[in-house]
Amino acid sequence: MVSTETSRLRAVLFDRDGTLVVDVPYNGNPDLVRPMPGAKAVLDALRSEGIATGVVSNQSGIARGMITADDVARVNARVEELLGPFDVWEVCPHAEQDGCLCRKPAPGMVHSACRKLGITESGAALIGDIGADVKAAEAAGAAGVLVPTPVTLAAEVAEAPLVAQDLAGAVRLLQEGR
Repeated sequence: MVSTETSRLRAVLFDRDGTLVVDVPYNGNPDLVRPMPGAKAVLDALRSEGIATGVVSNQSGIARGMITADDVARVNARVEELLGPFDVWEVCPHAEQDGCLCRKPAPGMVHSACRKLGITESGAALIGDIGADVKAAEAAGAAGVLVPTPVTLAAEVAEAPLVAQDLAGAVRLLQEGR
C-alpha cells in the first residue's frame, strides 16, 4: 500500500516548448517567447497550493551549434519574467545521438529535479506535449500527462496513460488521481 505522503503531488514539472510557451524551434531570442494559453494561471494556482514547479527541457540546438547555452538561459529568464519563478530548471544540451542520460525520454532530468526539490519521483509529475515527455516521467517513476499540440503524433496520444486538452485539465487529472 502506498502511503498518502509518498503519493501526494508535491511538484509539477513542465516541458518548456509547446507546453509552457509557444514552440519556436531552436529559439535563442527572448523576444519570441509567448506563453501558452492558461499557463500563468495554472502555475500561479500550483504555487498558491504550495506545489513546487519546474521545467525540464531538451535543448539539442546547443549541441548542434544553432543556439548557445547563454541564449537558452536568456530565453528561460524571459519565461520566468512572463510566468513567474520556477523552483527548478533542468536543461539537456545534448543531441539525440549523444546517448546522454538526461535527454527525454531518458529520466535523468526528472531524477535531478526531484533530488534538487528534495522529493521522491512518486510525488512528482511531468506535463508535456510529446511522447518523450510522458516516457521520461514513466521511466523516472513520476506521473506523466500529455497535452497534445499539432506536432503531437497520434501514436503518442494513443500510448499516453493520461491526456488532457490543456494545462489546467492536466493538473486536474493529476490532482484527481492522487
